[in-house]
Amino acid sequence: MDTALKIILQTEHLHLLSKEMAWHYRVLPKGSAANRLLLYCEEGVNQNNLTAEMEVLTGKDILLEPLPGVEISRLLSTYYIKDNVNTGAKQASVRHDEDNFLMNLIGEAKNLKSSDIHIERYENRCRVRIRIDGNMVERYLLKEEDYPALINKVKIMGNLDIAEKRLPQDGRISFSHQGHQFDIRASILPTLYGEKVVLRLLNNDATDIDLNSLGLSEFDLDNYLQGAKQPNGILLISGPTGSGKTTTLYATLKLLNKETRNILTIEDPVEYTLEGVNQVQLKESIGLTFAAALRTFLRQDPDVIMVGEIRDTETANMAIRAALTGHLVLSTIHTNSAWGTVSRLIDMGIPSYMVANTLNTTVAQRLIRLLCPHCKKAVAIGASVYPKQFKPFYEVTAHHIAIGCEQCYYTGYKGRKAVYEVIPVDMELAGEIKNGNMQVQKLLADRGIKTLAENAFGLFAAGLTSIDEIYPLLFNY
Repeated sequence: MDTALKIILQTEHLHLLSKEMAWHYRVLPKGSAANRLLLYCEEGVNQNNLTAEMEVLTGKDILLEPLPGVEISRLLSTYYIKDNVNTGAKQASVRHDEDNFLMNLIGEAKNLKSSDIHIERYENRCRVRIRIDGNMVERYLLKEEDYPALINKVKIMGNLDIAEKRLPQDGRISFSHQGHQFDIRASILPTLYGEKVVLRLLNNDATDIDLNSLGLSEFDLDNYLQGAKQPNGILLISGPTGSGKTTTLYATLKLLNKETRNILTIEDPVEYTLEGVNQVQLKESIGLTFAAALRTFLRQDPDVIMVGEIRDTETANMAIRAALTGHLVLSTIHTNSAWGTVSRLIDMGIPSYMVANTLNTTVAQRLIRLLCPHCKKAVAIGASVYPKQFKPFYEVTAHHIAIGCEQCYYTGYKGRKAVYEVIPVDMELAGEIKNGNMQVQKLLADRGIKTLAENAFGLFAAGLTSIDEIYPLLFNY
């Protein structure tokens, strides 16, 4: 059989077999009809014996279709992902018809290092998807009659109003189950066919966060630390949602967290907890906004202030005021590049001279998926792999592509790494900001500052990631 055209299993069939049964017998569900179950099995197996055992276990007539062993392994690793709890014991399979489905689903998502769980309803189907390494994966289909009860369980866990189905609701869940203990941000949104739930799994443990291991080059790390260790000014990190900005901020707070400093944060949500840091949860419904918290912070004798995000003019003005009065302010902002932060602040109504006087470091970052070291493959490179207008920073004769194996669940990728663009704002750059000159590419190049595209291209040239992962950054270069 030609396996170049890879087989795709339907999500609605996955519940026909438990994870343990699928792996033990190396079988996968192709479909079912009446009392008959159609299974893929491994070539060379004794089909008579396998059929007899599966009929006893399932209570259904079994029809087998053989596949090469490598394809069976790929399908098992893709659709019945093995995961382990902290104790090393194998986690039980999650079935959509279980009473404790929600608890096991959250535990499974945590084991798979997922960041979000999406529970969604459409006209004719209800499904569960999880986000792993930035990509969405469909995991379960739910019965329509079970969907409202599942949504109500989420609302109860998050102390939300189960009778309110017309308005969005946000809550926080303290999760403790089977050795897991962490917080979850729950967001409920009314849609055309019912309520959609997104559960953001928050990592309370900040012990493993370290600036040295985030992906900063030695040169960029030196520049970043120069800004983070200043007694006042603003350090801003820009990037889209899910680019790791908050993790970088917490790594910075961990570095600055000394007994001699008073550190205050206002966040939405509080993703990590740090002993010694005074953390405040945003509550806009009662008037506790970023700007309101900043006003109070200035009366709390702070040394370092962290603002989750500068999203409006009022917050930007308060952050500038805090920096001018001798405090170090850390925050995030949504721009496409590090230098674009300057234009963004000016567009928000901050005078250019105030930006020049307070901004000490501006950073842009993205998360890049890394190729699986066990299965990546080197191939000759052609000019067509790059965007048309892009000129490579240096010659690369070969590049690596994603293949997929059991180690990476046949995705071709394993883990992610942050790429950065760090610009320390010195006197000369501050002068350019005052003069309204945004074209400073030559000044930055003279200082040896690498762009996001250059740093991402370095990962690509070293064979750590693929052209597909860095393509958006090259396209915008």
